[in-house]
Amino acid sequence: MSATHGSPKTAMVLAAGLGLRMRPLTLDRPKPLIPVAGRALLDHALDRLVDAGVETAVVNSHYLGGMITAHLAGRRDLHIVPSPEETPLDTGGAVRRALPHLGTEPVLTVNADILWLDGPTPALRRLAANWDPERMDALLLLMATTKSVGYDGRGDFHMDPLGLLSRRGESEIAPFVYAGVQIVKPALFGQDTPDGAFSTNLVWDRAMEAGRLYGLAHDGAWFHVGTPDALVESEELLAQGGMRWIGP
Repeated sequence: MSATHGSPKTAMVLAAGLGLRMRPLTLDRPKPLIPVAGRALLDHALDRLVDAGVETAVVNSHYLGGMITAHLAGRRDLHIVPSPEETPLDTGGAVRRALPHLGTEPVLTVNADILWLDGPTPALRRLAANWDPERMDALLLLMATTKSVGYDGRGDFHMDPLGLLSRRGESEIAPFVYAGVQIVKPALFGQDTPDGAFSTNLVWDRAMEAGRLYGLAHDGAWFHVGTPDALVESEELLAQGGMRWIGP
């Protein structure tokens, strides 16, 4: 894989979720503003983007979106473009709406309800180093299902030795879950996609059918902060260095 294309300078941070599973913590604040280890989830994501050389971040919002806009006004380390949504557009619709701000070059997208610790090389730099636009339409950061903190699903993808992805069968358990971070070509979201809400799964399935959906296994710790219990578990592990995920 090529490392000559450089890291994306533009990112989309998906921060418009309702956070229903996180109640009652989200009754008075949007989920991205819940603090983990003393810092809002949204800021954890933006900090990693800044470290990776991102210069512009488009941040969507819906539920209690004014609080997100006000919170972001305090950041000076990158250019932030708010993308408020009157009606939730889901992950794919959010990117489609933001296309005028994202440009035509590959971008990073990051979910605002996850948190990760880097391995020996920062995850966003690993993604950029493995990104090959000649062969890929999207490159997803994946986490081993068995090592995912706060995740209790059946996984999302199988990955072959070259990194090509395929979906798990309906009754299967897949070895990898999407870690909420990807490099993707923005044009995919404007090609025959709905005007309103739709999931990024639509774009991924098309890339998969074309043999252009790839993955990269994360080599650090990963936390899905989706419920109050998962928040407690994540903070306890982070207080211990986040290292319980390493085991036999």
